[in-house]
Amino acid sequence: MDYELNKCQKTEERVIEVLRTVFDPELPVNIYDLGLIYRIELNDDCTELAVDMTLTAPNCPAADFIVEDVRQKLEGIQGLEKVDVNLVFEPEWNKDMLSEDAKMELGFL
Repeated sequence: MDYELNKCQKTEERVIEVLRTVFDPELPVNIYDLGLIYRIELNDDCTELAVDMTLTAPNCPAADFIVEDVRQKLEGIQGLEKVDVNLVFEPEWNKDMLSEDAKMELGFL
């Protein structure tokens, strides 16, 4: 059991690391620190991943590009057999969801 827990924890850490390489082309901050990732869920054996994410605006012109970038990068993580990326708009994103680093980068602190 500890092995699976450790494996899942390492996989989740890798998922976050990969998500931090995806940027909205209009902002100098990655989507994870922007607060655009609402859910990261792995199945029991850590081979299937579901991610719920949003955009800073529902009519974002880069939506398809960003979602596809997320999907491709996550599918490249060793050990994952299935990746589902779900675009959601509830709750609506707002600036309070930014990490402290993102707030500093964007001049909100």
